Amino acid sequence: MNEWVKVDWHALFVPSGSLVEIVIRGSTIYLFLFFLMRVLRRETGQFNIADLLVIVIIADAAQNGMAGTYESITEGLVLIGTIMFWNYGLDWLGFHFESVRKIVQPSPVTLIRNGRIDWRQMRRELITETELMGRLHNDGIEQVQDVYRCFVETDGKLSVISNEQARKNAARRKARAR
Repeated sequence: MNEWVKVDWHALFVPSGSLVEIVIRGSTIYLFLFFLMRVLRRETGQFNIADLLVIVIIADAAQNGMAGTYESITEGLVLIGTIMFWNYGLDWLGFHFESVRKIVQPSPVTLIRNGRIDWRQMRRELITETELMGRLHNDGIEQVQDVYRCFVETDGKLSVISNEQARKNAARRKARAR
């Protein structure tokens, strides 16, 4: 019974290895995965089962590279702190510096302009005509010709501006200008 309540406080809180090594490991793996995901794929508005599976597999594969063989709570906290630092730090840098923003946050991509689909951008974004039409139908638009603009936003979601909305917006701007 005595063994069950015995706690090795030293092993629990005193690092068994270098905290600097944990910061370097966490930084390297986080930045590598961040840029790999940014180059290969936009953030998606919704996760499907394949996206979730990829995230779980990447997390499992990266865990040993990041953590090494740490055993103390302190080392775990340093690793989590390092990951959160980079997560916040890249957002902060992107907010304050345009050059960084271009790297960490993709620009919106136009899929439809004045009722015409840009097939090259559709291929680049890996969006099928069926997916695009499904999104248009969700917005009550039956034909591509009724679309003024359709964008893939920075978060991976599609935004649609119908010709009717564009005319109303132009009329409002004209009225304000008077």
